[in-house]
Amino acid sequence: MTRQVRDVNGRLWTVHGTLEWRTPATEDDFEHDVAAGYVPGIVMIILIAALGIVLVSWMPGDVVVPGWVILLLLMIALFFPVRWALRRPWKLVAETGDDGDGEPVEKWIGTVRGYFTARGEIAKVAKSITQDTQPSYEGVLKPQA
Repeated sequence: MTRQVRDVNGRLWTVHGTLEWRTPATEDDFEHDVAAGYVPGIVMIILIAALGIVLVSWMPGDVVVPGWVILLLLMIALFFPVRWALRRPWKLVAETGDDGDGEPVEKWIGTVRGYFTARGEIAKVAKSITQDTQPSYEGVLKPQA
């Protein structure tokens, strides 16, 4: 998600968002940031797959399973992975100018949670830049020093 926007002074801003695979650590989360790792999740996936295989292999041959039951089970199984993917944090950046070394003169950074929220915030920032000379201070983006 990248947009090129001109402000009222004619400067060209680049507003873009990137998906963050890890939730950024904040000072509020410091003492609670203890992860058990990926092992419990992998064990649960293997256990569910094994139970599914056992269920299908022990099913009598004359049992007819309707298609909607399989579709319902598939939707239940995919609900949480899809929700997890759609709720990942996004890092939003608005930057302009060039100081000669390739670094932006002005850079604003913020984080939002969710793909649709990120799209909405990028649209708000782009609108704010076109109406003013910089992103709004009331938004999620904050200037970087």
